[in-house]
Amino acid sequence: MSSDLFSPAPAHGPASRIRVGIGGWNFAPWRNNFYPTGLLQRRELEYASRHLRAIEINGTYYGAQKPATYAKWASETPDGFVFSLKAPRYVTESKRLADAGRGIDGFVFGGLAEFGDRLGPVLWQFTPSRAFDPDDLAAFLDLLPRELNGHPMRHVLEVRHSSFLHEHYVELARSYGIPTVFTDSPQYPSLADLTGGFAYARLMRSESHLDTGYATADLDTWSSRARAWSEGIDLPELPHMATPRESQAKRDVFVYFISSAKERNPAAAMALQQRVDAAG
Repeated sequence: MSSDLFSPAPAHGPASRIRVGIGGWNFAPWRNNFYPTGLLQRRELEYASRHLRAIEINGTYYGAQKPATYAKWASETPDGFVFSLKAPRYVTESKRLADAGRGIDGFVFGGLAEFGDRLGPVLWQFTPSRAFDPDDLAAFLDLLPRELNGHPMRHVLEVRHSSFLHEHYVELARSYGIPTVFTDSPQYPSLADLTGGFAYARLMRSESHLDTGYATADLDTWSSRARAWSEGIDLPELPHMATPRESQAKRDVFVYFISSAKERNPAAAMALQQRVDAAG
């Protein structure tokens, strides 16, 4: 295994609160690209988790895994590493979110505790067809567990219908203290209003012809944005549905490079994390 690993995360300052990662770790084009030639597939998570500080698991969107699987994944990663998990679509595609309590509890209490301190935010991604229904959404948010084995849980919403692009949604999300994904995508509506205690971005514009997926200037910009978010600074240059807030409490930041030119995403994530750390 390569010894060219990230140094431990800084103990203090904005960089210590920022994690940059990718979606998943099993992707054939990453072999002989991100992963070195000859690396066994069963060691890909071990390798990826030592070059990145977070991974968003997409597989749980299609169905919860066994507790033993979660425990195995956690055991293959180093101290300080975290997973974000996409919640199962059978929950977020429920006709009425208010009726999803059994599915929510089955997923959360069905084994997520096996991640231990590797458990990061749970991402609840709504389909592009789900419009903003404030009463139904509020009932859903009331159902989300606040703790797991005595430890606070972190939840984040990804909304994909244009009806969420309204200050009433922002007000509701803020009343529950739940963050909203900033989705940097040409396909989906996006908002950067800080609505919870951490920031979460999913970047979807990597390009195949760039070795690092994003141009140098764009990586520099995202490094500055991530650091600003970590200091509690709302970014007025990004799309907002409500008036950007004044500087708030410091917060954790999660940035994932997702989809688009997926083969470039590990390089993009490492390049951004290195910028964040160097500026720390």
